[in-house]
Amino acid sequence: MIRMNNLQSKNILIGGGAGYIGSRLVPVLLEKGYSVTVIDLLWFKNHLPKSVKVLQKNLFDVSRDDLRKNDQFIFLAGLSNDPMANWNPKLNYLYNAALPAYLAYESKMAGIKRFIYGSSCSIYGNTSSLSDEDTIPNTSEPYGISKLQGEYGVLQNQDGDFSTIILRQGTVCGYSPRMRYDLAINTMVKTAIVNGCVYVDSPNIWRPICGMSDLINAYQLAITCPPPLNGIFNIASGNYKVLAMANTIKKIMKQKLGRSIEIIINNKASTRNYKVILKKSKKYLKFIPQENLESIISEIILKSRKIIDFNNDCYYNINTFKRIKSSTKIKL
Repeated sequence: MIRMNNLQSKNILIGGGAGYIGSRLVPVLLEKGYSVTVIDLLWFKNHLPKSVKVLQKNLFDVSRDDLRKNDQFIFLAGLSNDPMANWNPKLNYLYNAALPAYLAYESKMAGIKRFIYGSSCSIYGNTSSLSDEDTIPNTSEPYGISKLQGEYGVLQNQDGDFSTIILRQGTVCGYSPRMRYDLAINTMVKTAIVNGCVYVDSPNIWRPICGMSDLINAYQLAITCPPPLNGIFNIASGNYKVLAMANTIKKIMKQKLGRSIEIIINNKASTRNYKVILKKSKKYLKFIPQENLESIISEIILKSRKIIDFNNDCYYNINTFKRIKSSTKIKL
């Protein structure tokens, strides 16, 4: 714990704020009376309210003038998920490890008082027991390693005038105006709608999942928590086996759409199998998850009925990144 003067939180700067999470978070912050500025390359277009100030630029090109007059910085940028990291490990480590450390330092130098980093529970890798924030990470994949490095870089900037909060997010799922169908449950729902089946590669592995509403609440709690609070916090709606996810999708597809689907099990090995404990986030952030598997899947199914073309690259990060790989907006 550190001791700081009262932390003012009127002005929020969000790196990568036009993405999947930011497109849900920003409107909520506006409703709460915050002044929000977003810095984003807009690879996936802009789904934010028109009143939001958006700077379209690479976060490595952010100046201290861009950062000044803001109270807190929320980092939602980077290259998300394993397929992206495996496709280009170089960019993965650059944007997930170096970038948040750099921006935390620059934010501190610019007078920002708190830096909130959206990390991932994937850093736990393959564990046999429930993982809390003190569990030694056991990840062997580029994505998990890079997110862990990003955490270390951010935390090293913490001092008596600069608060750092790490939110280790479970697998995020749910609806967003900038929708993604390359995330576990979202993908399974899409496949159920399009193909009438759900593929399950590793039925008995565990995953902590995080519904979008719970995640947005966690960010609000991180913004408003007392200045002395710092550190790492697990954020999830619950722990579920992958087969349980598939069975719930099957049930709700029948209930909501009257459609029967098939579950196809492949029994492939996985390098990731973990459950998380929320004791710390409940105690210090006052985070109490409100969503469960059924509520999250119901939302995705109902919102996904409006989708016309599920094959559009805009729903899949790796497809979009491959398409713009040669763009000067990506620094190699």
